[in-house]
Amino acid sequence: MKNIGLYFGTFNPIHVGHLIIANHLVENSDLDEVWLVVTPHNPHKKKTSLLHSFDRIEMVDLAIKEYDKIKSSDIEFKLPQPNYTVVTLAHISDKYPNYKFSLIMGEDNLKGLHKWRNYEVILKNHDIYVYPRISGEVEETQFKNCKNIHKIDAPIIQISSTLIRNSIKEGKNIKPLVPNSVLKYIESKGFYK
Repeated sequence: MKNIGLYFGTFNPIHVGHLIIANHLVENSDLDEVWLVVTPHNPHKKKTSLLHSFDRIEMVDLAIKEYDKIKSSDIEFKLPQPNYTVVTLAHISDKYPNYKFSLIMGEDNLKGLHKWRNYEVILKNHDIYVYPRISGEVEETQFKNCKNIHKIDAPIIQISSTLIRNSIKEGKNIKPLVPNSVLKYIESKGFYK
């Protein structure tokens, strides 16, 4: 049974940090593939600077062209909004019954997991792979002994989509932060200016 890691995000835009984490996980864990699940609208984020879902998935597809084990997923585009991870997991598990689905999240998201809708169901039925994030907070102890949670020794990435959007707005060079194909797409569409 294939073990698929689901890496959720608005990917507004996708950047090299996302690719580093996805590739690191698929190459250094028991995950067979990582699917970048493009979220139409995160219920915890303001919608203001969010590009259209189809532009964001197009950028993801451009970014992952040379990665055989990393795929894109628009599964949430077809689900009612705002959507919750527990609903997506139920839907994707029904659609692909021969796959095992695991979640990928940063340490910062793990700290808030207890606030997620039906988080107990997620923990019971899915593994969670957690990559490190720099934060001044004390380590989350609530899930310390949970056998489904795997802390991954991945590189700590300090790049954010917000930084990239703000840099574009300010006319700065973002070339090293996004794949070249994504940069060309952003420039051709005049995004984030």
